Parts: sequence; structure tokens; C-alpha cells
Amino acid sequence: MDFPAWRPSPAVVAAAKLTAFTDWLAREKGLRFADYEALWRWSVEDLEGFWGAVWDYHAIPAATPRTAVLAAAGMPGARWFPGVSMNYVEQVFRHATPARPAIVSRNEAGEQGELSWAELQRQVGALAASLRAMGVQRGDRVVAYLPNIPETAVAFLAVASLGAIWSACSPDMGRIAVLDRFRQIAPRVLIAVDGYRYGGKAYDRRELIHELLAELPSIAHMVLLPGLDANADAAEFANCTAWARATAGDVPLRVEHVPFEHPLWVVYSSGTTGLPKPIVHSQGGIVVEHVKLGAFHLDLGPADRFHWFSSSGWIMWNCQMMGLLLGSTICIYDGNPGWPDWTALWRFVGENRVSFFGAGAAFFLSCLKAQVEPNEVADLAALRAVGSTGSPLPPEGYRWIYDHVRPDIWLNPVSGGTDFAGCFVGGVPTLPVYLGEMQCRCLGARVEAFDEAGRPLIDAVGELVCSAPMPSMPLMFWNDPGDARYRESYFDMYPGIWRHGDWIRITPRGGAIIYGRSDATINRHGIRMGTSELYRAVEELPEILDSLVVDLEYLGRESYMPLFVVMRHGHELTAALESTLRERIKQALSARHVPNEILAVAEIPRTLSGKKMELPVKKLLLGQAIDKVANPDAMANPDSLRWFVDFAARRAALEKTA
Repeated sequence: MDFPAWRPSPAVVAAAKLTAFTDWLAREKGLRFADYEALWRWSVEDLEGFWGAVWDYHAIPAATPRTAVLAAAGMPGARWFPGVSMNYVEQVFRHATPARPAIVSRNEAGEQGELSWAELQRQVGALAASLRAMGVQRGDRVVAYLPNIPETAVAFLAVASLGAIWSACSPDMGRIAVLDRFRQIAPRVLIAVDGYRYGGKAYDRRELIHELLAELPSIAHMVLLPGLDANADAAEFANCTAWARATAGDVPLRVEHVPFEHPLWVVYSSGTTGLPKPIVHSQGGIVVEHVKLGAFHLDLGPADRFHWFSSSGWIMWNCQMMGLLLGSTICIYDGNPGWPDWTALWRFVGENRVSFFGAGAAFFLSCLKAQVEPNEVADLAALRAVGSTGSPLPPEGYRWIYDHVRPDIWLNPVSGGTDFAGCFVGGVPTLPVYLGEMQCRCLGARVEAFDEAGRPLIDAVGELVCSAPMPSMPLMFWNDPGDARYRESYFDMYPGIWRHGDWIRITPRGGAIIYGRSDATINRHGIRMGTSELYRAVEELPEILDSLVVDLEYLGRESYMPLFVVMRHGHELTAALESTLRERIKQALSARHVPNEILAVAEIPRTLSGKKMELPVKKLLLGQAIDKVANPDAMANPDSLRWFVDFAARRAALEKTA
């Protein structure tokens, strides 16, 4: 599309936080830029100048002043803001005010609540004191099995205030998925909910919590939050304190100052093999990335009410917290966004005067298919911006938002990742929006499209790379000797340059289009999961000899995830077994990761070294020729690909007639 679907008005440009920043750069630093492209170019070429300006402009509080910005610039291993001592929580509570709430919340049952800044700070201080009494110290891991509710934010801030390390799983994640994550980091304390509700159904998790405690011997204490049963008894668990007791009293919040690069949290981004990657981000790196992203690319400030629908196990929960770093009121929703129908979130947004509403692309496409008319169910007068992420939003998704939400809305799809808790490409309120295209590369993110030889491309699809370090890139993976897995995950293809695993095209006008994953990771509704986790759940069944799964996510197509299984001799893939497989995957991982289709095959294609050939099968099913995706001489069973070639042809024929 050669003409924009939206242009910012002069008033929008004048009021933008980005405009205020560029005015400050001109006034304080003598820096003037002709356009956004020139500003972006400076931000990725003068890393010390740009990130130092972000720090100074936001006047980030610290116990020791910042001097140098970048002590070492290599990737991996960049060292940021040496000598700075700070705490994430101080940047949050500098915005405390009685003028507006800190958190507005609702669950799918319609129960609504507000938490003032003063009450948020009181609860954080009380819980931090309780954790101290349990022996939690700087560097200890505190894990949470909690839904997207205010108490989860309280728990996170309390942990961060101590200099301890936060990690969370959503309670809809099953035993295998949770243990695969928490077991790696040897947590000291577990904060858990007794159960949760989703889609109108109640799920009691107490039995599963007992299983977690039995298999996580490092846990010395637990805090139990009644989420399902108001009478849930902490005495049911050893060394367990009730949430109400742990947050009682008026204890002044005491913040532990830590080095800029002290760990803040461990989040998980699954690769195609092995356990989920336990990614460690720094306190300071997250603060500077999130104030930059929130202010300049989401245009958030104290006057905003910010809602990005997420589960507590998705990195967008962590990014929702960025609203607090900027003084915004965060509006959180716990439950199924499609229950009782697809108008639930729109009503929440309208009734709470949300100004910025974000969700996964799958949500907006579901609303399109359900023929939702947001303005017929909600007053959206306060809504000025809509964000999308998790998977590519195709042009028809853009068009639906402009036609059915509001033609003057700023539509701001973004793309980044759990890996660095930020965005590589996104939007700014000072540029036009073109259908199907993200507006720009984010400030401080030297994003390029590379061909296989490492040559940069313009207006052609290539590997998304970042050729300069960013402060929120991982400090490390937990328990990764020599950073071996870290290097393999991002720097295997282009040494010294971050390869993200997405297909991207940089347009001549500086925008970007993401075309889905370039690797074989499952990315369902924005939640990335390693295929190995699914294989463990599937192949424990005695009837299944082998399996392979691919997630076909590509711009403009609905995500399709088939599971291929090899049956053990004497067994067939019956309807009953299919049902068992789906339920097993749902319980072990989540309902999001249940495959669209399960098919029996004779063999799973494997390399000579025995690795499942997920990416070649994925490329075949996306339409690439067999000679472009696989070398028979490098395969243990080259004839196995014939079935997949035929299956790809049948699918292509069906798509043409659909």
C-alpha cells in the first residue's frame, strides 16, 4: 500500500513524548535531526550518546551517579553503566501519587478492583519484609505460580526491591513446563495461587503445587494466595505463610541498591531442542530499555491508562510493568479474552477509559472473524492507540482496526522478544502508518535484514539481526558454563551479531514487515515453547514411537500447527488416542499448544546425527522446493521426506481452492 492508512495530526506530533525528547536533545545536547531516520541512525551509531541521553532525560534515580555508559561493546559481553548502583523499584515509586490509581484490575467474572499507589507501596514493603524474614537475600530466586492479578505485581516488586531474582509461570502451565523452568534456577521461595478460573471453569492447582514442592527441594518457604477458594489453608503446605499474613502491617519499603547489571528476573524462551532457555536480564538494562520503549515508542506517561492483555507467563506481562516505570496506571485483565465472547476486553477497555490497548495479533484476528463491533459494545472515546504483537498482524488486521475501532486511531504493532524483553521494530506517534507495516526500527536497536552470507538487504526478506548491543540483552543464561548455550542461541550464524530467528523486510521508507519465525520454535498466540517440551509429553505414551511438530506461522495466513506421530507396531492413531494426546499436551504445556491436526506417518525425517528435521519440514510446508530445504546425503532416512512433500502439495492445493 503506497499511501498511509493514518497520519499523525500536528497536535499529536507536538504532544508526543518523542517530540519532547528531540526538543530536549536540541536544547541540552545541541543535537538536531532532520527526521526519524536521522535520529535512529544516531541512536545506533553513538551508543554512549544515545543511552546516556535516555538516562539523563528520564533522570533515573540511582545511589551512585552514572559516568561511563558502555565499558565494553562486544556481543555477547557488552558492559553497561559501570559503577551505577540502583533499583528498579525506585523508578516505579518515584511516580507515587494520590491523583490516580497504580493498578486497575478485572477478572473474567467481572470482579473489578483498584490499587492506589500508597497501598501498592505498603503491600510491597510488607511482603519484602516477610521475604527477608524467610531469609531471602540479594541474588536468591523467588518464583511465582500466579495469574495476571495485582498480587503478582506486588510480589514482583517486593522481590526486586530486595535485589532477589524473580521468575514466574502462569498457573495454566502444566507440571512438566513449570518444572522444566523452575528446576533450572533452584528457587528459595515459591509464591503460588491455589487455583484460577479460565473460560468460566475453575481449576484447582493445589495437588500440582504439592508435586512442584516435592520435585523442587531448594524451596524452603512458600506463600499461598487464595485465588479460587477463599478458605484455602496455608497449613496444607510445609513452611507456608498465608498471603494476607505476608502482606499485613505498615512496614516502610526498604530498597536494596544493586549494580546496574544485577539480575532482575529469569524469563524463558524455548529453543527447538533442550530445556527452555533461562534468560537473565539486568535491573538497569530493563529500566533503560523500558523507559525508552514505553515513552518514545508507546508514548506512555502519567496521564495514560495502559492495558496490554497477557498471561503472567508471557514477556508482555513484564512489559506491562513498564507502565509503572513511567507513572502510567496499568489496567490488567485476568481470564479468557474470548469468554463469554470476544467483546470482553473491549468492554474492559471502554469502561476503564484505557488510552493504550495492546494484545496479541491472534486476538484482533479472532475479533475480525467473530464480526465484533467494538464501538457497539464500548465507549472507546479515551482510546488513542492500539498495539499488537506475538505474531505478524496482516494487512486485513490493520484494516479491521481502522474500519471497526476508529479511523483516527494510532495503530502500533511491535515485534521483539522474550530474549531481550524489548522491541526491535515498532512505532512512533510522529510517523504515518501503512497497512501491514510496522513504522520504524526502534531507537537504539541496530536492526538489519541479512542474507545467508551476512550481507544487509533493503526491501528483501532476510534474517532479522541486531548488529549493535542493547542494554536489555541477556546478562547470561542461568547455569550456562562459558555462555555456550547463549552464544549458540543468538550468535551461531553471524559471529558477534545477534540473529533473532525472525524473517524481516526493511522497506525503503524505513518501516519493517515481520514474516514469522525463521527457526522451528513454536510460537502460539505469542507464547514461545520449545518443541522438545511437547515431545516429552507426547512420547511418554507407549503407543507413540516418534513425533515431530512444526508451527506454520507466516504473514497473512492463520497459524497452523500439525503434529506428526509414528505409531508403535500394533497400534493405530484412533480418535480416542488423539483425544488423549491433545489432553496430555494441554496439561503438560497449555491449551495454546494443542496442535491443529495430528497425523500418523511412517517415519520422522532425521539427520545423520539423529536430529529431527523440524526446520526443513516447516520450509516444505511453507512452499519451498525439496532441493532447497534438505540434502539427502545428510539424512539418515531420505525417503521419509516423500510423504511430507506429498502432504505439502495437498495442503497447497487446498489453500488455492479455499
